[in-house]
Amino acid sequence: MAAEQEGLKRDLRLRHMVMIAISGTIGTGLFLTSGSTIAHAGPGGALLAYALIGLWLVFVCQAIGEIATLLPLPGAFNAWGGRIFDEAFSFQMTYMYFINWALTIPAELSASAVIVEFWLGKDSAFPSWVVPVIIIVLMVFINMAGVQAYGELEYWFSILKVLTIIIFIVCGILVDAGAIGGTTYGVSNWTIEGAPFKGGFMAFLNVLVSVGYAYGGSEMTGVTAAESRNPHKHVPKAVNTVLVRIAFFYLSSIFLLGSIVANNDPLLVNSTGSAAQAPFTIVFVKAGLKGAANYMNAVVFTSVFSAINSDFYVATRMLLSLSRNGWAHKKIGYTNARGVPVVAVAIVTLCSCLSLITIFVGSGVVFQWFVSIIGSIIFQSWILILFLHFRFRYCWKAQGRAVSELPYVSWGYPYGNILATIIGCGCIIATCYLSVINPPQYPGADATAEALDQYSKDRDGYAQGLLGAWFPWVLSAILFFSYKYSRGTKMIKAVDADLDTGRFIPSESDKEDLKPHGPKWKRVLKSLV
Repeated sequence: MAAEQEGLKRDLRLRHMVMIAISGTIGTGLFLTSGSTIAHAGPGGALLAYALIGLWLVFVCQAIGEIATLLPLPGAFNAWGGRIFDEAFSFQMTYMYFINWALTIPAELSASAVIVEFWLGKDSAFPSWVVPVIIIVLMVFINMAGVQAYGELEYWFSILKVLTIIIFIVCGILVDAGAIGGTTYGVSNWTIEGAPFKGGFMAFLNVLVSVGYAYGGSEMTGVTAAESRNPHKHVPKAVNTVLVRIAFFYLSSIFLLGSIVANNDPLLVNSTGSAAQAPFTIVFVKAGLKGAANYMNAVVFTSVFSAINSDFYVATRMLLSLSRNGWAHKKIGYTNARGVPVVAVAIVTLCSCLSLITIFVGSGVVFQWFVSIIGSIIFQSWILILFLHFRFRYCWKAQGRAVSELPYVSWGYPYGNILATIIGCGCIIATCYLSVINPPQYPGADATAEALDQYSKDRDGYAQGLLGAWFPWVLSAILFFSYKYSRGTKMIKAVDADLDTGRFIPSESDKEDLKPHGPKWKRVLKSLV
């Protein structure tokens, strides 16, 4: 067993792993903001963007599945660089991934207060900081209870999200066909002005970047592998559901939404982030379902709670990995009898309290800057995972090992990885390109107050875009080179790469569990669900 894994409990079952993978894919991005992609790029542009980023993600998850099944380490893909490339690479990736989730937690907590306002009303005297405080307290209890409590909560939250999408798809088909709602839409909204593609190539690029943010978190399966009861069975099952999830949940939803709601419908933009104007709510209302807004707000709130639960889990495991590798104080790596990294939980809890500070100073302004950074870090992680998978295969071959010896082999390698790398590099270049074009022009000293105010907003938005696109890469370079030169690390030779420490060695009962059980029809059904 690797030092990183000591003290952890392998308490996650297959149902937990699969639902955690599903939960990582489905979030508030699909429920609240998917409509804006259609409004900006048309139904065809939105569908193509979701398909393209989804294809990138499929091969990223395949790469994660192959290596995480072999080496289920707490640091997941962030720990692989130190084994097969350069220790400085793992140092940089782990810190960047921790920063990502440390920023995401307060952003999600701030959003929870806004969501509750839907029921209370904006003029309510109810303190806005109470909801985040309650959630933080609950997160501490959940995380201190152990990984099984985390897995169980994600299981039930994911079921709610999946049921919501299934209901939406069924309603969407009936509404589109005219069976309910009184109007037959068919594909007529794909031929109106602005459809199927709207705004040209630049609009498509803007949507491509935002869609990538919506998919963020799907790589969590690699982190949970360290606490899976049987990684050889559970990790492949979880990563193999990615293609089905993207095709069924995202592409079906976007197609139906684009067919039922016209791209020029102002409700699609949902600039307020309200459940009343959420794209799913629009379709539910057209289906004649009463209370659709309240139901969707409840789903969105549970999605935020689920996201914070996952954020806490991943952030604490990144701190554990940093400590166990000697990159943070060793006391941070302490785990109690239940396998909980207690000190790491305390640190993440303090980070989450940032949300309370920003609520008082203006959460909307502060967290727009945070969120602009988060997406770029996710893009960075995905492209580096593909790089590490290429390197891993090179090291595996250099040591004379056959691909057939791997407990799980990613399908489509190397062509799938090459295609995904091209898509990923294109998205990153697009992010950087969009951040530097069209800088705001100063309207002049004699400009009106309204023009100066608009210039100030445009200037802040431009600075935010620059920060989001470039800061993660600058910080990553600083972390990598500062560690490399201060520690004198060198690139690991392929023949010397450590591909064995921390490998999961299945017991006899694990091997028996890997064998197909039950009637064939049930096994086929399990492979699809």
